Amino acid sequence: MTDFRLAFHYGLTIFLSAFLLFQIQPMIGKMILPWFGGSASVWTICMLFFQSALLLGYSYSHWIVRFLAPRRQSLLHGALLLTSLLLLPVIPAEAWKPVGAEDPTLRILGLLAVTIGLPYFVLSTTGPLIQAWFARERSGRVPYRLFALSNLGSMLALLAYPVIVEPLLPTRWQSWVWSGLFAVFVLACGLLAWRGRNGTPIRAEHHESGPAPGAGTLALWAALAACPSILLVADTSYLTTHIAPIPFLWVAPLALYLLSFVLTFRHPRWYRRRIYLPLLALGLGILAWLPTLGIDELPFLFALAINLASFFVACMVCHGELARRQPHPSHLTGYYLMLATGGAAGGVFVGLVAPHVFDSHYELSIGIVLTGLVVALAVIPLLPPGRRSLAAAIALVFLGGLGAVRYLDHAEESAGALVQKRNFYGSVKVFENRAAGYRSMLHGQIIHGRQHTHPDKQDRATAYYSEHSGVGRALLAKAEGGPLRVGVIGLGVGTLATYGRPGDYYRLYEIDPQVVAVARQHFSYLSRTRAQTETVLGDARLQLERESDQRFDLLVVDAFSGDSVPIHLVTREAFAQYFRHLNPDGVLAVHITNRFLDLQPVIRSAADHFGYAARVFDYDGRAAELDHRSRWAIVTRATALFDHAQLAGSREIPVRPGFRPWRDDYSSLFAILE
Repeated sequence: MTDFRLAFHYGLTIFLSAFLLFQIQPMIGKMILPWFGGSASVWTICMLFFQSALLLGYSYSHWIVRFLAPRRQSLLHGALLLTSLLLLPVIPAEAWKPVGAEDPTLRILGLLAVTIGLPYFVLSTTGPLIQAWFARERSGRVPYRLFALSNLGSMLALLAYPVIVEPLLPTRWQSWVWSGLFAVFVLACGLLAWRGRNGTPIRAEHHESGPAPGAGTLALWAALAACPSILLVADTSYLTTHIAPIPFLWVAPLALYLLSFVLTFRHPRWYRRRIYLPLLALGLGILAWLPTLGIDELPFLFALAINLASFFVACMVCHGELARRQPHPSHLTGYYLMLATGGAAGGVFVGLVAPHVFDSHYELSIGIVLTGLVVALAVIPLLPPGRRSLAAAIALVFLGGLGAVRYLDHAEESAGALVQKRNFYGSVKVFENRAAGYRSMLHGQIIHGRQHTHPDKQDRATAYYSEHSGVGRALLAKAEGGPLRVGVIGLGVGTLATYGRPGDYYRLYEIDPQVVAVARQHFSYLSRTRAQTETVLGDARLQLERESDQRFDLLVVDAFSGDSVPIHLVTREAFAQYFRHLNPDGVLAVHITNRFLDLQPVIRSAADHFGYAARVFDYDGRAAELDHRSRWAIVTRATALFDHAQLAGSREIPVRPGFRPWRDDYSSLFAILE
């Protein structure tokens, strides 16, 4: 019974630490996402912080197990546990909000370090440290199954967040519940530290443990860990850029990443080379092929499913090879240190190096080819000598094919680009179709603006903003009352400025400096408008909070991250700011065109709360005139506007029973999935 209680205590501590470690990730990400423009890159930087903190935690565990006596280990770790309680509850201070449009990478890293740094560090030490203590106390018992239990706790935490925690609890309550569970963890881990103060260090005879791993082995461990890390962050960035920067799409790849650890470290039978190596070839081929398709060529759920399945296979192979190479427990902490080193290296490459070195998103392609190369280097030397040459030749041809597919895709998507730029907020390209006579700006694969190049057509509003669209009709209707003060959240190529007349004032809010530069240098809407214009750099929500009442006649919310409106721009608190800046008879126009999300109930609930009427105007578009299909929500107290001929086709937004209004501390994408 004593052995059972001890094993339960160790298991509970390591499970709880992993659960908390991976609950805090989507929770803190969601808390700070509104402060930094709702960009998918926020999660990429968060992942970089988490992986770097994990590396520090594993380094600490390796150091104290190797160089400190058990009593000193207990005292030092106990002191860290108690000190970490001083940082509770984990709520970010508003002083960390950005003040302009500067690159927020260092600000996000500093915010995370100050807010959750020490608690996260303490949690990250638990996996290898508890396993080392377990191996010390129960000599001969295999501690690696505790690693599987740890990853099970991590995976359950991630799955629980979007399904249970996010829909039920506001973020402030999430923080308090998490902080309470963290205090329980501190107690459980502290008792284990106190219990082991009189233990003896792990020792093993040379014939049991073998020689210390060489540099080649250490490098292979790190490389096998780095490849899934690169794929994890790069593929998550790909999904969140093309769909929405939401916790669900953060969680799904990370949960599969952890599941592969659970299975491969739980028992060798879960990873069979003869099954997974052919699947890896197929999976890497799919990952290389999917980005070559247009975003609408495959059904969304099918494309998402085969993407995630392929990613999971790559994780199973890399982590399966790592599990087959588990060293003696005397080398345990060094083994985990190499795993963390590889993971952090992948995060640094995608989160820090790629956005500042590449002009487009090449890191997923690099991760695909690198994964195939590292697996080949790990597996081929294990084959019989007579089969190695053939296997190496096949691998070389296959990797060459993967590289060719990705190279040709990048070359095709960049062919003819007048501009190709990238920064924290994403990649921007400008193309000119000389035959059809227009230019386009793309964010990822999403068109964010078009303009005719023929002089006679340059003042025509196109894309989602034509005179037949909801926003175009609202502007034309309001213009009949005289000069307008117009606010625009999201510049794009500046299309809406073309509606400006002498006496009008357009205040344009844009978070991405490279978008402003592209709009001014490669499109002429801003230079040709007859209205007075002013551009405000920075997140529009934060800028509006700081500004005095602007008394807009019409305020347009058209800020997209990829294909989705950032959530912090459609919460009740955001609408409170919009309505504060409107005239009594002012109009709010919100662009809600989306392939995956139905934002109508979000708009309706906010409008009802503040006593406004909301209608939707759908337009099917006219391809010959460069008009795109669009859906705009028109919100106002001056309901007579809806009787105007321009908005005769608008329709009322139906009430959705049971819909819970969105606030800054609560939103759930499951409620509005198409």
